[in-house]
Amino acid sequence: MTRQPVIARHAEELLGSAVVATAPLAGGDTSSATKLRLSDGTTAIMKTHARPPAGFFAAEAHGLRWLREAADTGGVDVPDVLGVDDECLILRWVEPGKASPDAATGFGAALAATHAAGAATFGGDADGFISKLPLPNSPCDTWPEFYAVRRVLPYLKLARDRGAVSDTEAVLVERVIGRLAALLPQEPPARLHGDLWNGNVLWGQESRVWLIDPAAYGGHRELDLAMLALFGLPHLPRVLEAYQERTPLAEGWEERVALHQLFPLLVHAALFGGGYGTRAAEAAARYS
Repeated sequence: MTRQPVIARHAEELLGSAVVATAPLAGGDTSSATKLRLSDGTTAIMKTHARPPAGFFAAEAHGLRWLREAADTGGVDVPDVLGVDDECLILRWVEPGKASPDAATGFGAALAATHAAGAATFGGDADGFISKLPLPNSPCDTWPEFYAVRRVLPYLKLARDRGAVSDTEAVLVERVIGRLAALLPQEPPARLHGDLWNGNVLWGQESRVWLIDPAAYGGHRELDLAMLALFGLPHLPRVLEAYQERTPLAEGWEERVALHQLFPLLVHAALFGGGYGTRAAEAAARYS
């Protein structure tokens, strides 16, 4: 590790501790990341963005702290927030490990505890971000309403405007909206990570699993699980088995997985185009 003066000085202003060394890290679709070694022995990761939207890093820090409340009572671990401002977020470093069946079992039980910590409403006290897109969180009384007007429809419109969803595909998705109240079971709002794909699950040392990069809000717990299944998670059957032992899911949850994948598929269609719009339409067609 060397020392990048600009990065180091910014971190020192936030943390009140000298930065001994820095090292850029690969990866990250939205932000750049730098590993920091501090004079007090702490290792941290600093996330930066060339032109972050207003409140971008504050929203992530808020989500991590909210999830931390659940972690303190048996939920999934999240990294400590060490510092945040308009230009960056600094988190305590988590040393990566390997995915294992035992870690997956612990993760499933802990995720159930995170969800069970609950939320005051379907939504949140402020809007957030998912990747680099705005994430509306104004509360709704029911999950079907929230899922329709805050999750599916905004990203359907955005993907359609960007040419990633055809008119025919959009009609298939829109048909499902009127059926959501009948299709989705009633449950109190769960404490969701909100962007729980494989890349945001960090397998750490000693079989500990950590959640990173949240888009947290109160919602239906099946959405987090559907996102885990969408892009594949190592040992997912073990995760789901342990989750079900802790807090069983409502009957027929397997048949609703594709329904709850509409939202992330439309987000990906808006961000990346490709075949994600078609996949969303195909998922919607199952419920027409």
